[in-house]
Amino acid sequence: MASQSANDAILACYPEIFASSARRQRTGWLIGLGTIAYLAFAWWFFSIGSVLGGANWGIAGTYLNDWYSYEIKPDIDFEENHLTVSFPRFSPLGSDPKPEWLELRKDTVRVASGTGSAATGTGQTANSGFLGNLQAEPAPAPSQNSFLGNLPQTSGEAAAVSAPQAPRQIEAVVEARVHLSADHFIDIQPGGVVVTRGEEVLNIRIEEGRVLPLEPLPDWASQRSEGAKILLSFGMKGRAEIRDNKVKVSRRFLGWENFFFDTRSPFWGKSAGEVISLIAFGPRIEPERSNAALALDNFANNAEWQHGDVWLKLLQTIVMAFVGTVLAVIVAFPLSFLAARNIHPRRVANFALKRFFDFLRCVDMLIWALFFTRAFGPGPLAGISAIFFTDTGTFGKLYSEALENIDEKQREGVRSVGASPSVVQRFGVLPQVLPVFLSQALYFWESNTRSATIIGAVGAGGIGLKLWEAMRTNQDWENVAYMVLLILMVVFIFDNISSMLRRRLIGTEGAALN
Repeated sequence: MASQSANDAILACYPEIFASSARRQRTGWLIGLGTIAYLAFAWWFFSIGSVLGGANWGIAGTYLNDWYSYEIKPDIDFEENHLTVSFPRFSPLGSDPKPEWLELRKDTVRVASGTGSAATGTGQTANSGFLGNLQAEPAPAPSQNSFLGNLPQTSGEAAAVSAPQAPRQIEAVVEARVHLSADHFIDIQPGGVVVTRGEEVLNIRIEEGRVLPLEPLPDWASQRSEGAKILLSFGMKGRAEIRDNKVKVSRRFLGWENFFFDTRSPFWGKSAGEVISLIAFGPRIEPERSNAALALDNFANNAEWQHGDVWLKLLQTIVMAFVGTVLAVIVAFPLSFLAARNIHPRRVANFALKRFFDFLRCVDMLIWALFFTRAFGPGPLAGISAIFFTDTGTFGKLYSEALENIDEKQREGVRSVGASPSVVQRFGVLPQVLPVFLSQALYFWESNTRSATIIGAVGAGGIGLKLWEAMRTNQDWENVAYMVLLILMVVFIFDNISSMLRRRLIGTEGAALN
């Protein structure tokens, strides 16, 4: 009871203190509830739930996979009684691809005169197929033990009757097996496909322009409508599309293909030891230059990765950021003295310069880049101008505010000994603000290195344009990852250099702020 009475006495003596505490507690709850209400409103207003639900996460996952892996994409087309295998024109495997994971069985077939097939890959001429229930003879006939037994087949003799010219015999691919792993593979014959995924087997028949699965589709296969193409997913191993006229396979491998040498280089396809041995001890491949010079040239001019051009554009980006920042500092430095009220007490000049700085700042760097790209054309000059204009406004504002917050005692001390106005500024003002000016300039130089990448995407030069071009093709995402990593490394290096210089300039306080 005594304790309760003491508490009541304290409350009676200092009601404003405890009332304030209760008020702060209520305010905290109101702020929290208001934040939750605002987030709920934003979720509803911007339809975030439906946007996330309608997003194509499968495509996003494919793009992400392309950052650290690549695909080989053979197309296996269905002909009347054989298959044709083709690769993209600029295949990572070169002009004569023969991957070990694509197994082809060839045989003699009869085709109409004037037609034929050119197939690439490892072939074998054994009469037995990859699967016992897949028959692939030159003139296939319905078989009781084949899943294609009910599929109408056109024999070589029938083709000869309908053809205007006599048929001829050629050696062609009659069966293909695509190995995605030891227990994941696809067997393909004219008119049918068998997909094996571990212990699961899916038989598919191609009939009258339709793709017909003979069993219910498992969860790793999908078909939008009856007779439409069937999509197969094998995870990181790859994927495939079974259409009525072909099978499109995408076999995925970890890593970046042909990163050092493209398929035109004499060093392509060789191991690291072989390349080093050839450069150090091998005979000259080209008499007019050494193997080391040839390897460097092949690496820099790699057609798939364009290392030389990428590094040149990266250097261009660094120069854009440096030159634009330095020019902005040179212009903003004297103008900030005229804009500071305590340095230059002319209200009209103060007001006009500060509004000028506001004008330069309020227009985003990207907008300036678009403007100067139209004025000067694509190139680094547009990027330098955009950085210069934006940073002049920013530096002018920051520098003038720093000048207005100086300690006037130091300035008055220099003036009291009869120093001229220029000497007063030199010894009474600059020592106070110069470390701050340089620290801000270093920070913006580091920041502008990142900004120069963005404005480069709109034509202002630098690596940003290369990055945008790689993204726009929608297939060179490994090149995007390569350039992003280069930008990240440059920003990391500049960040450390800038931090070190700022610590040296403004001492322990700057180090703590970092």
